[in-house]
Parts: sequence; C-alpha cells; structure tokens
Amino acid sequence: MNLSSLKPATGSVKVGKRVGRGQGSGKGGTAARGHKGAQSRSGYSRKVGFEGGQMPLQRRLPKFGFNNINRVEYKALNLDAIQALAEKIGVNVITPQVISEHGLSAKKDLIKVLNRGEISSALEIHAHGFSSTATEAIEKAGGKAVKL
Repeated sequence: MNLSSLKPATGSVKVGKRVGRGQGSGKGGTAARGHKGAQSRSGYSRKVGFEGGQMPLQRRLPKFGFNNINRVEYKALNLDAIQALAEKIGVNVITPQVISEHGLSAKKDLIKVLNRGEISSALEIHAHGFSSTATEAIEKAGGKAVKL
C-alpha cells in the first residue's frame, strides 16, 4: 500500500450539481431556481421561521403563562441558618445588613424568614417578611420579629 493507491470509499464522494451551464445540461437558464420570486434572486436569504408567507408556527401557537410585573421576590432564610449565623458571630440582633455581610443574601435582596429548623436563643430578627410559624417560633424562644 502506498499514497498513490489511496482513494475514498465507494459512494462517499459525489459530483456536485452543475447549474446554469447552458440548456443542454438540463439545468441551464434559471439554474433550477424557477421563474421570478425572492428565491430566484441572488443575495436571497430566508428569515428564521419563514414559511413562505404562511403564518409561522411560533406565531400560530398560543403563549402560555403569565408574568406579573409587580411580583415581589423574597430571599428565603430559615431559622436554622439564622441560629447558626448568630452562634458564629455572637450577636443577638440580626439585620439584613448582617445577613448580606456574611454571604447569606445579596445586599438588595428582600428577606423572608421561614420556619425550618430550631431557634434556641432569644434573637431580635429584622426582615422584610416572616411566615406566621416562624414568628411564633421566634417569640416562643424569647426573641422578637421586627418587620421592615
């Protein structure tokens, strides 16, 4: 075997269609593009989703869902995370500034306290929202839930 005897597999290489090479070729004249219309012109490029003037699929299908522009997003923070933070830094007053400084939320986040986990120390927690069970748990432990 040598380089001069190498050739591609049978059927893998096809000769391209030669268009616009005279009437005798069978693909002369219009070069298999038909007569007139956008697709017959040079420089034509079809828009994404274009279906020949028919209403495109993405416009025929109904739009699902609803996005409320007035929705208020809260960052959920559980009691166990707050208890762990209080023990770690040794404070009794937890504010959104303290929470964001220690990486539990972003600076601009609105914080809502939820009732997962236990709270053992009397903490004064300042947040933008509290679940009713979280408020009960905080007050039961001798703390205070302050809504901002």
